[in-house]
Amino acid sequence: MPSTPPAPSFVSQDPHRLSDPRENVLEVAIGRELRAFRRNQGLTVAELASNTGLSIGMISKIENGNTSPSLTTLRTLANTLSVPLSAFFQGFEEHRSVVHTKAGEAVEADRAGTRAGHQYNLLGHIGANASGVVVEPYLITLNAESDVFPTFQHDGIEVLYMLEGEVDYRHGDQVFALRPGDTLFFDADAPHGPDKLISLPARYISVISYPRSG
Repeated sequence: MPSTPPAPSFVSQDPHRLSDPRENVLEVAIGRELRAFRRNQGLTVAELASNTGLSIGMISKIENGNTSPSLTTLRTLANTLSVPLSAFFQGFEEHRSVVHTKAGEAVEADRAGTRAGHQYNLLGHIGANASGVVVEPYLITLNAESDVFPTFQHDGIEVLYMLEGEVDYRHGDQVFALRPGDTLFFDADAPHGPDKLISLPARYISVISYPRSG
């Protein structure tokens, strides 16, 4: 069996990294939040210990999830760091959103600049989330009546994955021949869109991501 090739050097995250099984433990979640608050305020462990009257060893044990701090200890830390007591539990209680859209249940959506014959089905939507990024996944279908126009232009990054048919797709002053299995990944601030429909119907996945405003 061939081995999995290493990730490119510019990829900063390992998508196959497994979380530490202890990350779901309350003590570990508290320790992670305490360390983050301390570092955000530019405090060393020794300085926090001095400010709270707790020992350096106790704070280290809390940050490493090796002890279950009392409510009195957490209140002391919260008062010293000027954060609400509940802030230590936010990582443990955080809800991770997931959307499962079954075949045929995608919501048809209108996008600015859409013409007759361009069908956009939104495959799911997650609102406010910890990443600060909005992602819009669409299934796009172009049929024989579709207009051809390179007029889409918006913030963010977009990736297209061709499922069916053949399309010449324009990005800025370049045109790319997209066939089933092809991917186009680009800065969506440049004018882009289907330039020539070669084989119809054409279907592709479009995923747009951009920073959440506000």
